[in-house]
Amino acid sequence: MIGGGTGGTLAANRLRRSLAPDDAITVIDADDRHLYQPGLLFVPFGLAPAARLVRPRAAQLRAGIDFLQSVVEEVDVEADQVVLAGGERIPYDVLVVASGARLLLQETEGLTGPGWGERVHTFYSLPGAATLAGALASFAGGRLVVDLVDLPVKCPVAPLEFCFLADWYLQRHGLRSRVQLTYVTALDGAFTKATCNRELSGLLARKGVEVVTEFATARVDAAGGRLVSYDEREVGFDLAVVVPLHGGADYVSRSPGLGDALGFVPTDGGTLQARVKPNVFVIGDAADLRASKAGSVAHFEGPVLARNVARYLGREAPDAHFDGHTNCFIETGFGKAILIDFDDDLEPVAGHFPTPIGLPLLRESRLNHLGKLAFEQLYWHAILPGREIPLVGSEMPRAGKRPQLAPPLLQTEGGTR
Repeated sequence: MIGGGTGGTLAANRLRRSLAPDDAITVIDADDRHLYQPGLLFVPFGLAPAARLVRPRAAQLRAGIDFLQSVVEEVDVEADQVVLAGGERIPYDVLVVASGARLLLQETEGLTGPGWGERVHTFYSLPGAATLAGALASFAGGRLVVDLVDLPVKCPVAPLEFCFLADWYLQRHGLRSRVQLTYVTALDGAFTKATCNRELSGLLARKGVEVVTEFATARVDAAGGRLVSYDEREVGFDLAVVVPLHGGADYVSRSPGLGDALGFVPTDGGTLQARVKPNVFVIGDAADLRASKAGSVAHFEGPVLARNVARYLGREAPDAHFDGHTNCFIETGFGKAILIDFDDDLEPVAGHFPTPIGLPLLRESRLNHLGKLAFEQLYWHAILPGREIPLVGSEMPRAGKRPQLAPPLLQTEGGTR
């Protein structure tokens, strides 16, 4: 198992429960700290202390799982070996690639230059989120720009959540009338799913957030306070929050046949087997699947991967299938959130999750906000340990969903907004 993040940890724990005791499981990661990434969104607004988001990586693994802290140099797919930075070779019968996605700051001119961490920030890393908290605390007014450089990125709704929470934060501090809040995206709308795009675009408009679409950021001029697109359009800023392009782990690109141009692993979306070889499996952000790069996807992939790995070791054909199930809480500020639930065949719709009397879907709700806050404990104590969660399985539930009822306006507990 390469990678001890969300996907790697929950997969290792599930496999430890399902495989024979004498089947050895080793998790390799360069870092010994496990980060609760959904909490990064809250750090800049003082809603979560950075230290609370980090726990020892080895402590999240079940007894009987070995943790090896090391940098992976490459995977020798033909020899079935993982090559470590020091030259040591670790043989495997089955390899699970779970090394996630990393920020490619160097792919956008200006992100690694002067002004980074001063006038230009990101909340997609723990140091970045902590530094941004200080910048927001001293921000007195002007134009605050949130820039999604391009997909793929981890948690595609997070940049929108940042806009919604920034609106709340600025109002709470009496600064909203002095700040022009702008969302800049390379996409042709606020979000990739049509129903969500309509609803979230409406919510941005009602909160007074300007939206600039189809803006492919070529460079960031921190000194001049400008985002410049490839077609030479410009968006000025006083403070910029940038979500940079993401790519796969370095070693994936260095491993012949394993990865694509961005370092993600071409993967069968149903079985989660890498296309390069049937004894290589992929979970979470490391895969090139069309499913969102979100923690919920890794959670829903877990049972499928564990079953198919066990069947491969038993010399049986894979029979479990992942349907692209994705689930996201979207913080909208003022103690409310939206919940969306979808898969490869059904876009987000109205209704409830996971049953007809569950959490409201595609509707702002205090209950959804509480659900997002409660998710942190669920993450540490159920998802990472690979436990089954009642009513929430790998396959997306259809009960409670109403595809025919796509509301013309986003509903709130107090009516429309």
